[in-house]
Amino acid sequence: MVEPRAIIHLDMDAFYPAVEALDSPALKGKPVIVGGTPKRGVVSSASYEAREFGVHSAQPIATAVRLCPDGIFLPVRMKRYKELSEQVFEIFHRFTPLVEPLSIDEAFLDVTGSTHLFGDPVEIAKTIKQTVVKETGLTISAGVAPSKFVAKIASDMDKPDGLTVVRPDRVRQFLDPLPIKKMWGVGKVTQEALSRLNVLSFYDLSRVPLKILERSFGRHGLKMHLLSMGIDDRDVVPDHDVKSIGHEDTFSNDILDIGEAKKELLSLANKVARRMRQKEITGRNITLKVKYSDFVQITRSATLPKPTDDGPEIYSIACSLLEKTDAGRRPVRLLGISLSKLNFPASNSQLALFNQESASQKRKNLNIALDSVYEKHGDNSIGPGTLLTE
Repeated sequence: MVEPRAIIHLDMDAFYPAVEALDSPALKGKPVIVGGTPKRGVVSSASYEAREFGVHSAQPIATAVRLCPDGIFLPVRMKRYKELSEQVFEIFHRFTPLVEPLSIDEAFLDVTGSTHLFGDPVEIAKTIKQTVVKETGLTISAGVAPSKFVAKIASDMDKPDGLTVVRPDRVRQFLDPLPIKKMWGVGKVTQEALSRLNVLSFYDLSRVPLKILERSFGRHGLKMHLLSMGIDDRDVVPDHDVKSIGHEDTFSNDILDIGEAKKELLSLANKVARRMRQKEITGRNITLKVKYSDFVQITRSATLPKPTDDGPEIYSIACSLLEKTDAGRRPVRLLGISLSKLNFPASNSQLALFNQESASQKRKNLNIALDSVYEKHGDNSIGPGTLLTE
């Protein structure tokens, strides 16, 4: 009998404000808001005390000031946050080499092979939490489950400083009553579409016939159906094993117009860029994948002078590569974009942008804001106007 996997999702609690309170103890218990200045910028992170006033990440600073006038507004100190992040991730690696960073303050760990050394998965999670507090003074919330998807949901159930365990035989019992908004990637528009199918919970979604989900949502509908039942066989992939990061879509109807193909590329480029930023990776080589209706597949690539994680830049290059294909002359059934020649982590020159007033800095701030919205509300919650359909 195959042993169930043991996956832990670890998420630092209000990481940026927590670091500020660690360095300045007088801030503990106060509504701390990290981001731009009171006159400009967006909220990067807010303490739990500030969240009680309605302050949240990606919110304009001006709005946060209005909601929480007594809030303590601080600039982003990315160098310091990275220093603490490295300490925390070093602790993670003591328990398993299978650590997949999602961002500066969260990661998946596969501890299936670590139990003979450190005890059962729950004990490992407890030990990690205790070690992080002891060595850094920061708290962390954990979810323990047999899959990445369930572990990530679990870690968010009891914040801050929580530990939620979902045993392999209790996955459905855990997921079934959850509201559908808890599913990652299901934003407001998808929620509204699901509600028209009388889908309000994971259980409801698991009972919808696959043909209906596929007709309404394409491949995403099939993926949602599997996730609603806790079926997620994705492996925990350490950064050093990642050779490229990409995304592709197969279309239910072949694309005949090159303008429509470029519209699809814009969506793909933004998804890839977001994944790059989540992992704090940049890449220099952009590859476009095109599969025609007759299943003939071609690729076109370009290498940038500097690595990037910016969606518009990736999109621009992908469009130029598309011009070198037969898109618009031959029906296209699949498009994909990937980045390789990766940098781990993103270069120091990128971090310096936090102290520069430039167009690049504005783009960086925008990306931070968009990522925060995506994380909270799903992939379809916000996007370029050109992706809107009639």
